[in-house]
Amino acid sequence: MSHKSIRKEKDCLNCGRYVADRFCTHCGQENINPQESVMHFVTHFIGDLFHFDGKFFKTLKLLFIKPGFLAEEYSKGRRADYVNPIRLYIFTSFAFFLIFFSVNHIEEEDLSNTTRASILKPTDHFTPEEFSKFTAQFNKGVPMDSVTFQNYKDSVVRLDSFTWDSNKYRSIAEYDSLIKTGKVKDGWLDQMRIRKQISITEKYGPYGWSKFLKDFLDSLLHSFPQMLFISLPLVALLLYLLYHRQKKYLYVSHAVFTLHFYVVFFIAMLVGVGLDELDDRVNWAILDYLQLAFYFGVWFYLYKALRRFYKQRRARTILKFFLFMFSFFFILLFLIVVFSIKSWMQV
Repeated sequence: MSHKSIRKEKDCLNCGRYVADRFCTHCGQENINPQESVMHFVTHFIGDLFHFDGKFFKTLKLLFIKPGFLAEEYSKGRRADYVNPIRLYIFTSFAFFLIFFSVNHIEEEDLSNTTRASILKPTDHFTPEEFSKFTAQFNKGVPMDSVTFQNYKDSVVRLDSFTWDSNKYRSIAEYDSLIKTGKVKDGWLDQMRIRKQISITEKYGPYGWSKFLKDFLDSLLHSFPQMLFISLPLVALLLYLLYHRQKKYLYVSHAVFTLHFYVVFFIAMLVGVGLDELDDRVNWAILDYLQLAFYFGVWFYLYKALRRFYKQRRARTILKFFLFMFSFFFILLFLIVVFSIKSWMQV
């Protein structure tokens, strides 16, 4: 609370409503003189900062030492002393992905070691110089006569990385023409796949597989925040179905429980990322065991939180824990498949 004197006027400077006492009953703003000294401004800022930090660290402490306690407190209406679960989730997820993306990079060079397209032996139809010339023409869309193009395709097949159906066709227009004349009878799913393959070949060239794979994995990796955010209501729904007989728990209660679990998950993964980076530098065997302990600790924490919050017997909690785990990984797998298709189509 400010130590400044109350304004004589009784109109709130924020909302204009009548203020009977120090605080507006409509918007909560303190009815004090808006002119303030630098010292008062700094003091007020520091007070607010440490007030938030105090709630934040208290919330984190209780979150870890008492699994399920904060969700229980929220369902009972005791919320003023703790950070709101949505704010806590946003802050921890932002910190996690900021650090995660800063230390995890997909390098084309690493992918090229295993996927870079290269000729196994000199081609039967062209010298290396001729092959390079025709590759440049192909990448630029320069027309070739049918014999040269067929010989070029035969040469491209001699690669140590995989080749796909799009190598049979010069362009999407050519493929569509063959579909219309009935010379190619692919189903709609194969047509969609082959058209995408042709467009990838046109964009990256016949030897651009490692570049395409890097862009695809980058797109998929940066979809993880969206993936986890979308999984939140699905996981809360899963808990709602598992505990639907306990009528006192509304869907929001399960959502709050899920938010708190995700916060613990993010923090544990941050520790895991830190241990992994340290292991790369010092190569201590004990760090591998510590990472494993943290990952298993997250799931043990989940069991303890379920036991405390839903207050069911140990055997029933263990059964629902394994049902939850199976369903949770199925949800994540489903989202990974969906976002993989999305990344494939966007690249």
